[in-house]
Amino acid sequence: MGGTCVIGLQWGDEAKGKLVDILTEGMDLVVRYQGGANAGHTVVYGDDVYKLHHIPSGILNDGVLNLISAGVVINPATILDEIDGLQARGVDVASRMKISRRAHVVMPWHTLEDRMWNRLVSGEANIGTTLRGIGPCYADKIGRSFAIRMGDLIRDDFASRVDQIVEVKKKVLSATGAEDIGSLDAAKIVSEFSGYADRLRPFVTDTNRIVLDAVEAEKQVLFEGAQGSLLDIDHGTFPFVTSSNASGTGISSGSGAPGNWLTRIIGVCKSYSTRVGGGPFPTEQDNEHGEHIREMGKEFGTTTGRPRRCGWFDAVAVRYTARLGGITSVALTMLDVLSAMDEIQVCTAYELDGERIDYFPSHAEDLKRLTPIYETLPGWNHDVTGARTVADLPEKAISYCQRIQELIGRPIEFISVGPDREQTIVVDTLTA
Repeated sequence: MGGTCVIGLQWGDEAKGKLVDILTEGMDLVVRYQGGANAGHTVVYGDDVYKLHHIPSGILNDGVLNLISAGVVINPATILDEIDGLQARGVDVASRMKISRRAHVVMPWHTLEDRMWNRLVSGEANIGTTLRGIGPCYADKIGRSFAIRMGDLIRDDFASRVDQIVEVKKKVLSATGAEDIGSLDAAKIVSEFSGYADRLRPFVTDTNRIVLDAVEAEKQVLFEGAQGSLLDIDHGTFPFVTSSNASGTGISSGSGAPGNWLTRIIGVCKSYSTRVGGGPFPTEQDNEHGEHIREMGKEFGTTTGRPRRCGWFDAVAVRYTARLGGITSVALTMLDVLSAMDEIQVCTAYELDGERIDYFPSHAEDLKRLTPIYETLPGWNHDVTGARTVADLPEKAISYCQRIQELIGRPIEFISVGPDREQTIVVDTLTA
């Protein structure tokens, strides 16, 4: 027995939610362990489309408990909107979900700080935040003095904590010329968030205990990551990253599960590459190829609606994140998007300052100066959305998957050829 985890191997948006939904059957727990409302997971079931931000993608499955653990930061208004939307569609969220009392809360001053930094840092230095207060909330978590956790919302000293923090935040924001400082009215914030607390109180509990009990009872637990490994705060394309450990390194710290209990870690990657916001993107195609991928893949952000930057598959980057996360197998998604291309390129190495390298540099400035070295593979010009087995795929599509598997050094376990649950091929072997 042991835990299973699903993490993204690129810059997010790899279709992790679909795989989590599929793998949830037979699980006892699904645990979301990092990120916040900046995540956007889409689950398609028949004609029904569910877009989730905080809530784990296993929520559609009856009999499975979904946990939002301590590594997640929560915007109460947003998660309540999600809960209400799901319940209106017949999903019994109340019996299927719990929230950690250790999870930190995104407060109104965090969104003001996010907008302030976005205003002060412009051009290429702007990291492309979603302006949802996620980064400032994580910053306060690390700083400790001005952090508020879900458990604090239901404590008697909540009002005095808000009074203290608002006083300091107003001084700091005033010094920067931030806008809307007048909206930081401590009494109104206490009233608003106390209302959220009343509604969320039944969900809030000690999720660490639930996870550790499940570990000792050898239950089936699925861990769901958000964003992607190349956005990891420590190991990604810093500073153009998210504010949490979005790679496999964050599973244990965010969920509370012992690292040595994880036995199956599935890395999800698209058959091409995408990125939202600023930051280096070595294989970006700001041309007709990138536009074709964007249109065919409907590459617009679930959370922001922003058009995603698109490019060829970067095997160097994915090999790096697969090693970093201890990946045991890979889910290759969006294969159908490449179906109408005569030729497909895959980055197999880089050139940096005239030298060929086969590793992923750690500094953003070095990443910006890379020249990708490509290998050209033939396209298959055949609709694959109806494929249900590897044998249903064209020979050239199978060859493409085989080459990806070889380059990243991990076996492909799943191939996705469309958004629906049924459009997922379970791979026994990559042969026709």
